[in-house]
Amino acid sequence: MQDIQKGISMKVTIDRMQCVSCGSCWEACPALFVQNEKDSFSQIVPEYQEKGDPGASIELPEGMDCAHDAADLCPSSIITVEE
Repeated sequence: MQDIQKGISMKVTIDRMQCVSCGSCWEACPALFVQNEKDSFSQIVPEYQEKGDPGASIELPEGMDCAHDAADLCPSSIITVEE
């Protein structure tokens, strides 16, 4: 099944206004999530933001499987992974 997943594109969105700033996403997937310095909510790292939107990612490169872990660990269920 691992081979089937290869090459599948993925985008991530965060409902930042519902974020409780628990840190589970940026601990589970620091390559994709970071705490915003101004409002303390989670955001997509600037490198992967779509058009500067801290709550939406561009199409992510392969190997960002930790995005699924972050979504699963989020106590507020505000992270959506679309494939």
